[in-house]
Amino acid sequence: MNNKEIIVQKMQNGKIPYLTDILPEIPTNTILYKRLTGLGATYSELKAKRNSIIIEPNKPVISGKCSDPKHREDNLLGVFEGVYTENIIKYMEKSIKQDKFFKILTTPESFRKVQEAFEEMDIDIRFTCFLLFDECHKIVKDVNYREDITLPMDYFFQCENKALVSATPLDFTDPRFAAQGFESLTIIPDFNHTKEIHIHSTNNLLQTIGKVLNEMKDTKAPLFLFCNSTDTIHAMMGQLGLAGESAVFCSEKSVRKLKERGFCNVADVWNPKFMKRYNWLTSRFYNAVDIELEERPIVLLLSDCYFADYTTFDPYTDAIQCIGRFRNGVSSIHHITNTNHNFAIRSRDELKGYIDCSKAIYAQLESFYLYATSVAARDAYREAMECVPFAKFINPDKTTNYFSIDNYVNDALVHGYYNNPDILCWAYAQTFSVIHTSESYVLGDYERLRRTREGLSVRDKRMEIVSQLELLGECITETEMEYKRELANADEFIVKAYDTLGKAEIERLKYNRKRINEAMILTRYHQRTTGVEAKQLLQNSFEAGKWYSKRCIINEITRIFEMLNITPRKAVTSHTILDFFEAIPSQRNKKKGYLIQMVK
Repeated sequence: MNNKEIIVQKMQNGKIPYLTDILPEIPTNTILYKRLTGLGATYSELKAKRNSIIIEPNKPVISGKCSDPKHREDNLLGVFEGVYTENIIKYMEKSIKQDKFFKILTTPESFRKVQEAFEEMDIDIRFTCFLLFDECHKIVKDVNYREDITLPMDYFFQCENKALVSATPLDFTDPRFAAQGFESLTIIPDFNHTKEIHIHSTNNLLQTIGKVLNEMKDTKAPLFLFCNSTDTIHAMMGQLGLAGESAVFCSEKSVRKLKERGFCNVADVWNPKFMKRYNWLTSRFYNAVDIELEERPIVLLLSDCYFADYTTFDPYTDAIQCIGRFRNGVSSIHHITNTNHNFAIRSRDELKGYIDCSKAIYAQLESFYLYATSVAARDAYREAMECVPFAKFINPDKTTNYFSIDNYVNDALVHGYYNNPDILCWAYAQTFSVIHTSESYVLGDYERLRRTREGLSVRDKRMEIVSQLELLGECITETEMEYKRELANADEFIVKAYDTLGKAEIERLKYNRKRINEAMILTRYHQRTTGVEAKQLLQNSFEAGKWYSKRCIINEITRIFEMLNITPRKAVTSHTILDFFEAIPSQRNKKKGYLIQMVK
């Protein structure tokens, strides 16, 4: 693919020029790498004297453009969920009658409705419209969880006039780009546009976020916190006590989920009237949305590599895009993240080698499948093909999905950056000026993961909690006390047991709840902390709804009285149980005893 460059300088007033000042129209068969957010590529196409269909990554972008006063006279139509083919046809009929250019903005998922409307109107998009895929890096970034984002691409390559644009380009390996003679056109700034970013690497994300926000409490600038997990956002707001001062901007589905949890200051489109001191945004607001504020906000990017690894930010795309949302600039940028040494570090060449090998294996099995001599053999080879890693890169029509391959490579590279803080800082240093600080706590996110991972037995979970309590020690700081409260919320019994008995005694009792409970009651008795030890021990030994023989009752009550050094006023008999429980005399296998009903 040929690469052309355009050098741009700042204007006399210090502002960055619009694309319309540099390039009259976006050329066809071009991938425009504009490098700078806010350059106005979409604006340029909406002002161009031609019919345009612009594919935007999601609804908030479209809603923002359609409500922007700059486009009041541009005949815009936004197409997304809730807008139907009939609406598009009416818009087209009105545009033709008024002799106006079509300016349709659509999500990838709704592009089919646009096609259907043009077919109904007997107008061929391929020869009458310029098709622009805005924020085209999202095709690669999102295809692993949003397969429909590539739906327009087959049709895209059939169009006579078309282009893609992004400020943060990713490489495309689809051979159709080369076959159709696509050129990359790169805007090169002739000035230093590097921004400063503070990287806060930590082993305890929540505590570090709390510390950083506390340091900012006296600032008047609004805070915007980007985190691609509404569950994480909801938990942080609650644990940090920020819910009353927070607004959340997320998908329609997440809006419903947060409202069901009792949090109502939430919206699926950006609107400044919902803005609060703390504004939380998920990934649908990372790109293309224009946020124009009088004050320059503080931007925080939040990543959790243990509980939500999809919250990692790509330093080359996501981070730049988030910062670019604020058209009047930002006051400071912070990325607070933990790192995970289990994330594999692989080079682009290693990943390419893996894919090539997987493809060769798939092709060999496909050959065996095509020339199998029996139905049983074909079935076996077909099932084997489905198990090969390359199978996830195959479309339903058996063609290769190169965007999925690009996504796999990009995801693997980004995860590798989060293996350790040094690599992450190196990646950021390619596009930012990095200031790195490290926060370390006695216990952190890795330890939290160890005690909450799926499949952990109650005993193993308690062993992990006791081990972490031992590391915490006396809990001098507020941070350590907060972590201990979190452990108590996870398992109050074992935390109380640790405080009463200590690790060695719990281990001697082999984490047996009944024996630990008994030991705790005895310990409290010896410490003179309670006067109802006998009753507590008896309730620990006898359960409501169960039958006990007379001999069992006498032996157990006698044992407990002896442990407590209690001299009863009268001899212990089976009837002594009636002093502590409501019980019914009954027989089992010709043995007399009592059926315990309830505690007195």
